[in-house]
Formats: sequence, C-alpha cells, structure tokens
Amino acid sequence: MPGPTMESEFPVEPQSLKKLSFKSLKRSLDLFSPLHGHFPLPDPESKKIRTSFKLNVEYGGIKGSSAELSSNAKAGVQNQAQPASAPSNALALPGPENTRDERTGNELALGPSIPANGPTDVRFSGKSNAVVPSHGSSERNLSTAAIMERIPSRWPRPIWRAPWKNYRVISGHLGWVRSVAVDPSNTWFCTGSADRTIKIWDLASGRLKLTLTGHIEQVRGLAVSNKHTYMFSAGDDKLVKCWDLEQNKVIRSYHGHLSGVYCLALHPTIDILFTGGRDSVCRVWDIRSKMQIHALSGHDNTVCSVFTRPMDPQVITGSHDSTIKFWDLRYGKTMATLTHHKKSVRAMAQHPTEDCFASASADNIKKFSLPKGEFMHNMLSQQKTIVNAMAVNDEGVMVTGGDNGSMWFWDWKSGHNFQQSQTIVQPGSLDSEAGIYALTYDATSSRLISCEADKTIKMWKEDETATPETHPLHFKPPKDIRRF
Repeated sequence: MPGPTMESEFPVEPQSLKKLSFKSLKRSLDLFSPLHGHFPLPDPESKKIRTSFKLNVEYGGIKGSSAELSSNAKAGVQNQAQPASAPSNALALPGPENTRDERTGNELALGPSIPANGPTDVRFSGKSNAVVPSHGSSERNLSTAAIMERIPSRWPRPIWRAPWKNYRVISGHLGWVRSVAVDPSNTWFCTGSADRTIKIWDLASGRLKLTLTGHIEQVRGLAVSNKHTYMFSAGDDKLVKCWDLEQNKVIRSYHGHLSGVYCLALHPTIDILFTGGRDSVCRVWDIRSKMQIHALSGHDNTVCSVFTRPMDPQVITGSHDSTIKFWDLRYGKTMATLTHHKKSVRAMAQHPTEDCFASASADNIKKFSLPKGEFMHNMLSQQKTIVNAMAVNDEGVMVTGGDNGSMWFWDWKSGHNFQQSQTIVQPGSLDSEAGIYALTYDATSSRLISCEADKTIKMWKEDETATPETHPLHFKPPKDIRRF
C-alpha cells in the first residue's frame, strides 16, 4: 500500500506562505540530520567553503594562498570539534553541495540550531529565520548571512510603576481650559481658558487665589518666568502679554502676530520669549524691549507646539504641516526638518534630564534624540486619537492627553503604555466634552494637572496602595521595530 503523499500530509491551500516556509525548514532539518537528538558532525569541506567565501567578501576579493586558506579551515574545524566552545548557530550539512546555491554561490542557512531533545521540537519564534538571498544587499550582510547568530530581544524592559489616580477636580472657569503653567516655587499654578480669563490657584489646596482679565479671546499659552516676577500669556486675539505678578497687571504687550497665537515658551537662560501661531511663524521676542528679534518662518501651517533648550538647537517647533523644525537662534535659520509624522504635531515634550524629546501626533508618538534629531523609536501603542498635550517628569513617566478624554501613561525608556485612563466629565457636561487640552507636572513630579473641555482642572497623583501584585506589568517586547 503506498504511503501518504506530500499533499495529503501538508495541505497547501489553507496555509500561509510563512507557515509553509517553516514546514519546509523543518523537513530539511529532519532530512539532513544523521542522528536525531544530536548535532550533525562537522564537515571540513563545508567549513572550508564558508571560510573562503567570508575571506573573499571581507577582504574585497583579495584571496590568500591556498596553504593559508587550508590552515584557516583546519583551525576552524578543530575549534568546531571542541564541545566546550560556544556552538555555532549555523547548521553544517553533510556535504558541500548542500551549503551553496549553484546559481548564485550564496550559502543557504536552514534555520536555528537543533535543540538537544531532537529536531522534531524545533520551534520558530517571530519572523522566519531563513536568510533571504542577498543579490542586491550590502557586503555587511553578505559576509555574515550564513553564520548570523539569532540574539534575543534587547528591548529594555520597563520598570513597574504605580498607576495614577484623580484626587481633585477644580471648577471655576466658564469655558474650555486651554493652558496651564506651574510657578517655579511650586506654590501655585495658573490656567488660561476660553472664557478669556487667567486664574491662579493654590497648588496644595486647589483654592482660587486670583483672576486676571485682559484678553479678548481664549488664552492658549501660559509661561511663568523663573528669574522675574513675570507671567506671559498668549491667545487667539493675536496678543502676547507680560503680566507683573507684584502689581497683577499687564506691563508689556508684544505686537506682530497676524493671527491667533497657539503656543508660548521661555528661553531657560536668556531673556527671550518664543510664540508660535496660526500665521505659520515662530516669533522671537526680547522680553524687556518688546522688540521682535526673529521671525522663524518656514512652516507651511500653524505652529502649535514649541519648546526651548540652552544649547543648539535652542528652538524646536512642531506644526500642523506634520513637520518638526530645529532652529539656529543666531541666524534665524532652519537647522533640520524632521518629516517622520504624517499628521499635525500638536504636542512635544522634552525629557528633563536626558538629551531627547517626544512628539505626539494622531498617527504615532515618536522619540527623537538631541541635538541631531535622530529617530529613536515609536511608543509601543497607538492612542488612536488627536493628542493635544503631553508631559514628562524626571522619573520617566510620560503622559499624553487626547481629544476623546483618554489619558495614557507611558514608560519613557521602553515606550511601554502602562496605564490607560478615561477622564469623567463633570455633571451637566456632554460626553463629547471629554477632551484634554493641557498637561503639566508640578516641580516635584509627584502631581499632575490636566486642563479639560468640561471646564474643569483635574489633579492626579500615584496610587500609594498599588503593588506589583494588584497591578501587574503586562509587557511584550515588540517583534518588529519600525525604522521611521
């Protein structure tokens, strides 16, 4: 009676190409392994071919004498025959005809090494281990294709972090709360709203201390100076104002924007102010003289996020044109343009201690290094909403707030999303008003302030009762890392 055919044993139709490749690799292992449960014996001819091919590629086609090659091959065989040395992950086959492709001359790697309990228990994890024939690949891939070692994932594992909880809701504004800034002394914070007022609140108790009026449209940007008793505000009324907090009144106004001003930042070391707006320009102001130093033009759409740093690039802007620009402050010119995002870059956050920053868009949250702006990686999840605000504390907890009221907490180093919370609108508000417009940490990084579309300000802190047992860390390292 004839045995079962290959088609009946491995049906082709319902299976994917990837699964068929795995089965083909496994059949090859079963076919060429002389003793099940053991490594195949080293083959001198195969070793010689691999050694000569590697020498040929690495040294640009300059071949040594046949005596040198044969001595290298013998040395390699002796090293391979010692079981105490590190085992090679490339499978050596019984004959040279099985290690070279006759048409291309490239080695064929048949997968991972056979485990000790026999070739039938070979498990393939992640992507296929078959080496793709390298017709147009670089020399670096050519030289190591047949002897490449499969290494485990080196993605950093996140540390356990306690979840954050809402502990206070502050009502007082009569419109959407659009901006927030914390006093450097960590005693009060200020919020700007669509009701055209700026309110100053006590950070410890949440009580209202002061209300400032002067803007005639919603207040979209706030910053507090750490060197002077000044607070700066910017709004949709094209106005940028400097408030003296000893007199509680406006002492300077900066005129020049042609449309609404969406973001505002203070330079950390020198007395200059940056504002970005709907006129697609980031303007640089001298705080004392009210003069415009530069108009950083180059974006094609609204400049909606800006942050500054003491060293070059001193100004980084994000725009609705989906680009991020680094600016040379001396000449007012663009140093670099990052085009990784596909949607508007509405929020950016610089890490307090590391030379890197994150930028948020509706497509992804990405991390870049400074000062060159090299792409590091994407965060490992997608919030799938318009991200309006983000903040990072010095402990490496990043928070992002979305238009749908979702607030996600991330581990900065690994990009792992360890908590997803949904804000609750205050009674009397519509569910559609669950939007987060601004986020900031206080100076101690232990309290978080969120400004929301239901006209409230919410304060958050870590849950002291949480433990790794009650809130375990669910982390899976990514299988394939996007390079852009």
